[in-house]
Amino acid sequence: MLDLPFLPFCIFLGGLGFICVAFVSAWCQHWRGGFALDGSLQMFNWHPVLMVTGMVVLYGAAALVYRLPPAWSGPKLPWKVLHGALTLAAFSLAVLGLVAVFRFHNNHGTPNMYSLHSWLGLATVLLFSCQWLAGFSAFLLPWAPAWLRALYKPVHVFFGSTILMLSVASCVSGINEKLFFSLKNGTMDYKYLPAEAVFANTLGLLIILFGVLVLGALARPSWKRPDADSPDSCQPLLTAER
Repeated sequence: MLDLPFLPFCIFLGGLGFICVAFVSAWCQHWRGGFALDGSLQMFNWHPVLMVTGMVVLYGAAALVYRLPPAWSGPKLPWKVLHGALTLAAFSLAVLGLVAVFRFHNNHGTPNMYSLHSWLGLATVLLFSCQWLAGFSAFLLPWAPAWLRALYKPVHVFFGSTILMLSVASCVSGINEKLFFSLKNGTMDYKYLPAEAVFANTLGLLIILFGVLVLGALARPSWKRPDADSPDSCQPLLTAER
């Protein structure tokens, strides 16, 4: 990779994440009829917005917490808490996104969990929930010994990257599925590439780019926190000094 400074990269990535959220919101508002909380099609529109915001953008930001230069020195505990809070916020948005799509399906008699997108998306959220609980138990609660935390850490890192890849795949497959269902009226057929298809396809590419850049940042050795033992690097939350 090019020898890029982290701060400009981080600013660019933050802007890209904002653009992803803005694009999915604009797509649902302009072409899909906006938003509602009444179980209608407009309630379904919360699903893509919340999933992209939570499972891609917020989750990607949480993954890069330990790459921030201020996190390289001093107590590690505040960064653990920030990482855990961001991932919990991402999970909360994902759950709300699932509520939106299940309520829409149930109100309109549409079967749940019949597509590859739905299988992949639910599996990703379930894996994410297991990852969060395991990370919270191992790194922030007092009963996990230091050797267990050291053993689990590479597993946690591996599944963190895996969940991000699965989240990107889920979002892209969901965008494509929605376009196939929605654009099938004569001149608006998906195969004719109307304006909505161009916009949503671009959104998919932006999401992929965001995920690739996050994974690239995580893999870059020069951006990793030095693995020196800080005073609370292995100290759980409930026994840390206040």
